[in-house]
Amino acid sequence: VQLVESGGGLVQPGGSLKLSCAASGFRFSRYGMSWYRQAPGKERELVAVISSAGGSTNSADSVKGRFTISRDNAKNTVYLQMNSLKPEDTAVYYCYAHIAPRDYWGQGIQVTVSS
Repeated sequence: VQLVESGGGLVQPGGSLKLSCAASGFRFSRYGMSWYRQAPGKERELVAVISSAGGSTNSADSVKGRFTISRDNAKNTVYLQMNSLKPEDTAVYYCYAHIAPRDYWGQGIQVTVSS
């Protein structure tokens, strides 16, 4: 199983970024996927989740209305569209999948929101 994030970087407050997570090594369309983030000195927190077919999503209150999770099962990829970014969104973002009995994480990608 491999999860590889891309699309991070430096953006000004109010800007947008779209993260991608390319998955391989498992039947992607059968599993829900999630994005987490970890800011310096803080615990890792759940940002957004999406069901296997993409019909159901949920997100943390702190990002509701600004972040959107989506997936393309034909491309084995899950996305996180981040709009109206704030400095407090600065963190390392991780792609996550639970494929019993193990948890799988991507390597993480830095998102920095700063002027």
